[in-house]
Amino acid sequence: MSDTTVLVVDDDRPLADGFTAHLSSHFEVRTAYTGEAALDRLDEAVDVVLLDRGLPDTRGDAVLEAIRASDVDCRIAMVSGEQPSADLDCDAYLTKPLSAVDALSATVTELVDGSDTSR
Repeated sequence: MSDTTVLVVDDDRPLADGFTAHLSSHFEVRTAYTGEAALDRLDEAVDVVLLDRGLPDTRGDAVLEAIRASDVDCRIAMVSGEQPSADLDCDAYLTKPLSAVDALSATVTELVDGSDTSR
């Protein structure tokens, strides 16, 4: 397992838990099901956040803004069924449903390596 820490944020618990299970063989993974929980679990150890836009307590866009305004230096990939917006300050955008969960691992690796992934 690498030293990379990933925070998975999605209100669809089975989906979030599936992402966590898949990624945990390669990375340290934290899981949050709400925006508030995501911000509570965010700290300097988090390298990559996989963030859903449609959270029950707040929009993922607002969580994205809060993360960017914080002192935490991490890369953020939005993972959503919604179409991307040009004004989102994210490093990657993955559209659900994902064709393969391997895309998650590849995206995390690219973000950690400093590559910008296509939106």
